[in-house]
Formats: sequence, structure tokens, C-alpha cells
Amino acid sequence: MDVLITGTSQGIGLACARLFLERGHRVWGIDIQPSTIEHEHYQHFLANVAEKNQLPANLDPELIVNNAGVQGSADDIAVNLIGTMNVTEAYAFVGEGLAATPAPRIRSVVNVGSASGHTGSEFPAYAASKGGILAYTKNVANRLAPQAICNSVDPGGVLTELNRCVMDDERMWGRIMDLTPLRRWATPAEIAEWVYFVGVTNRFMTGQNLLVDGGEAGRSEFVWPSE
Repeated sequence: MDVLITGTSQGIGLACARLFLERGHRVWGIDIQPSTIEHEHYQHFLANVAEKNQLPANLDPELIVNNAGVQGSADDIAVNLIGTMNVTEAYAFVGEGLAATPAPRIRSVVNVGSASGHTGSEFPAYAASKGGILAYTKNVANRLAPQAICNSVDPGGVLTELNRCVMDDERMWGRIMDLTPLRRWATPAEIAEWVYFVGVTNRFMTGQNLLVDGGEAGRSEFVWPSE
């Protein structure tokens, strides 16, 4: 399968690219940073997904993984949401607007969202961008059906360099772990496995937003008099 993954230079995108390559797929990567992968079946493109005119031409993927993202910046909505829309509309569809039809080879789109899209936590623009991805995922699923599927994988905390500022702070890390029933964060490789399952193994689920957060969003405490 020919796979297009955005944000492949580090974190979840890098883990996804490595996993797909290990399993025999051809991978195209898009990132604003240089490639950190050397593999005969990997091709890297330097581009900002927020800018449609920077996207490489003549790519015809069967699977798209929209992973590129930023957090707490002035570009949260432009990169996280508009970038996801730019890539999807460019490679999953032929034509523009309501007249667009599924590209001939497209089989699946996986958007990497965030638990913030479900809970509204974190920075306002970041939460809004990820909330938009949840709705856009359903929009794409409806437009691709019955030919192809679209779902999102929405992680909670992940052990990436982007989160280093809280991972290395003992006090903040303790507070985060108190809110996380599984008492740990996911590794990028774990999220990549979810992306692979949703995008490749799965052929029937579509239009769904999968929350993968160690139970943090569902955290609740039952208050009742002790005996």
C-alpha cells in the first residue's frame, strides 16, 4: 500500500512511518523539518501543510495519515485543522467543493486528533483545532463512502519531545499521573499501532473518533459515605 504521512520527522509521525515501512508499505512523508528516516521505500518532502501551494504534486496515496501538528502556537488552527483539510482535499478527492469525488485509489484516511478535542482542555486554539478534526473526520467519512473510510485516533498524553516540559517537571508530572487511571502516557509506537489498525486492518468502521488516553477523559470519583 502507498501511504502518505504528515509530520514524519519526529514523534507520532516518525513512529507511524517506521511501522508502515517495517510492514512492507511504501511511505511518502511531509514535514517542515528534514527527514530522519533512511529507507529505500521512503520519500520525504519539505512542505508546510498549512500552505496548499507547497504540497507535492502527483502523489496518489491509498492511505493518508494526517499527523502534522503544533501546540500552543499562533499556527495551531492553520497547521492542525487547515493543514489536515488541505492534505485530505488534495489527495483523497478529485475536484473541489461539493463536487469533489473520491480519488480512484484512496482506501482510508486517518486523522490524528487529540483528547483535547473531546474535553476542551489545553490551549484554546489547540482545543478548537482538534475539535474541528473530529467534525471534519465525519464529513470526510460521509464523502468517501462507500469507496473508502475515514476515522480519527485521538491520543491523550504521549511521550514526545513536544511534551518534554511537563514530563521533566516532577510536580506537574505527579499531578498528571493523578488524573490518569493507567498511571502512564502512551509511547509514539503505541499510537502508531492504533493508526495502523484503524487505517489498514479496519475495513468497516468509519466516521469514528477513537479516544486513546489511558482513561484520563473518563476519570471520575464516586462520592459516598463510608461504612
